[in-house]
Amino acid sequence: MSGAALGLEIVFVFFLALFLLHRYGDFKKQHRLVIIATLLAWYLCFLIVFILPLDVSTTIYNRCKLAVNSSPAESNGSYVTLAPSKQKCFKPWSYIPNGIMPIFWRVVYWTSQFLTWILLPFMQSYARSGGFSITGKIKTALIENAIYYGTYLLIFGAFLIYVAVNPNFNLQWNQLQTIGIAAANTWGLFLLVLLLGYGLVEIPRSHWNGAKRGYLLMKTYFKAAKLTTEKADAEENLEDIMEEVRKVSESIKYNHPLRKCVDTILKKCPTEYQERMGRNMDDYEDFDERQNSYPSEKSLVKLHKQVIYSVQRHRRTQVQWQILLEQAFYLEDVAKNETSATRQFVHTFHSQEPENKIIQYFYTPTVEWYWECLLRPWFYRVLAVVLATFSVIVVWSECTFFSTKPVLSLFAVFIQLAEKTYNYIYIEMACFLTIFFLSICVYSTVFRIRVFNYYYLASHHQTDAYSLLFSGMLFCRLTPPLCLNFLGLTHMDATISHKNTQPTAYTSIMGSMRVLSFIADGFYIYYPMLVVILCIATYFSLGTRCLNLLGFQQFMGDSEMTSDLIDEGKELIRREKRKRQRQEEGENRRREWKERYGNRDDSTRNRVVHTDQKESSFSETNTNRPLSKYTRSNGRTERDTIELLQDAEPLDFNADSINDDPLELDLGRYQPGGRYLSMSRSEIFEDV
Repeated sequence: MSGAALGLEIVFVFFLALFLLHRYGDFKKQHRLVIIATLLAWYLCFLIVFILPLDVSTTIYNRCKLAVNSSPAESNGSYVTLAPSKQKCFKPWSYIPNGIMPIFWRVVYWTSQFLTWILLPFMQSYARSGGFSITGKIKTALIENAIYYGTYLLIFGAFLIYVAVNPNFNLQWNQLQTIGIAAANTWGLFLLVLLLGYGLVEIPRSHWNGAKRGYLLMKTYFKAAKLTTEKADAEENLEDIMEEVRKVSESIKYNHPLRKCVDTILKKCPTEYQERMGRNMDDYEDFDERQNSYPSEKSLVKLHKQVIYSVQRHRRTQVQWQILLEQAFYLEDVAKNETSATRQFVHTFHSQEPENKIIQYFYTPTVEWYWECLLRPWFYRVLAVVLATFSVIVVWSECTFFSTKPVLSLFAVFIQLAEKTYNYIYIEMACFLTIFFLSICVYSTVFRIRVFNYYYLASHHQTDAYSLLFSGMLFCRLTPPLCLNFLGLTHMDATISHKNTQPTAYTSIMGSMRVLSFIADGFYIYYPMLVVILCIATYFSLGTRCLNLLGFQQFMGDSEMTSDLIDEGKELIRREKRKRQRQEEGENRRREWKERYGNRDDSTRNRVVHTDQKESSFSETNTNRPLSKYTRSNGRTERDTIELLQDAEPLDFNADSINDDPLELDLGRYQPGGRYLSMSRSEIFEDV
């Protein structure tokens, strides 16, 4: 049973990391090396979080055995009994034999450090490179990382020279290794406190606001207005880049040496642009060597990089717009169904994706109404209160974990009480919930951060390779200091508790931080207290207000700009809703037509259409009655015929009023191109 717990967690964490990566990455289109490197980084970081509670319970048992061996004792079955006090040291169900955990942590830690400091930065530059060959991409990645690596080597070299010259220092390899680990953990702790201060407040608040349907709907309208601007900018940028590609493709002919590079760029373009450019190409025209207007390979590399970025951004905004529309429609349906007397949830639009029959069987419209309209708001409120309680405990413990007499950290109090009774299941559950909550606060902030369009983790497989690799770097840099902070909160770190006890296997690979006492007794102790200031700043939304003042629109309830964007987004959602309703009406009419005339052959249907057109033409030339009156008297058959011959969608979305049934309009306003005019005759001369 001892190895089974470790094996199960290793397998479970792997599938968890694979599931999250599948949600954000695209396994089919992205490079395999990017997927493997990101998966390995996420997997190792999640593995540390899940395995550390087992290390804590094993360490407590080893401390008990060490105390037993240092006093008169007698063996009795699977535990050891102390002679004077009759104390029992039970072996935990998840006990890991000695020697396994140190090797395991050493492999996991150094692999993650190799990823975050060497491999992932190199792969970031490689993934964003516009080179046309592996050698060219490697060369570009090495040049871009020269400054990055050179800065660290310069600092490390200056430190080595200082140690070699100063006779007071006599550092050995183990101490030098400890200094390197301390430097990496110090940088990670700096980022950790910043992200933790945001997550401790924002996660409970987001769940509390999740119970407010009006708040969610207003925020969705706000996002729609912002995303429309971004989508238009992405489309305009893509058009400009495609125009440059078209010019390059026309100038570089089939027998030019750089034609292979142009073909590589064309393969990255959307399909409609490829077909458009292919029709205008003349592959039989030779290039003139005397001309000097051909682009260089360096400019093609830059253009290739711009094409990759613009296509990815355009596809991401399109997918996000569709997702945002579905969310807005659903929230509007929830608002309508809250006052429903039948207590059955009614959707305005049917789901475009096929639903699971099992879920559809149990999740009936009645169950959906009770969950969405009654239970879900209360569930989010209770969850928000629980998360807020955890946040308060974390903030209190971060400010008092250095106090050992008395013990003020609540997490340390819980662990020490369980240690007296050797309740290992309680110890592991308490440790897991603590470090899991800390991880959620930190990692969720990483998923929410957006640095313009360079780093952005977008769900539904819309995250680019650069952002995936950057998230792996952040996880690898944040996880070791997160675990050390957790061990300090529970007083399992000897550096914090100041006890001469057996350390955990995880802290044993870190070495003794006493080599740098100003870090161990200063920065590690007092810097986490800044989380209080960061929590206060997050609670009052100081960062959001600063960004709003700088011109970056943020959702704020008391801002005039926010109100304007909400109104704009509401109008955009209303237009898209009317558009989709007309599309569904057109599909329903086509379906009715097929059901009514589906048994007839094509010749019969063509004859019916031809006859109706002749009758309509005859009526236009031989009758003095109004055309609109005549067409309305033809009944449903002619309306269905007209529906097949024209597009029901192309209405003017900017019109003051839109008729739900486009076929009820006068045919005198019908244009041969399939367009309806959005103004009457009197409206044409209103400006005059």
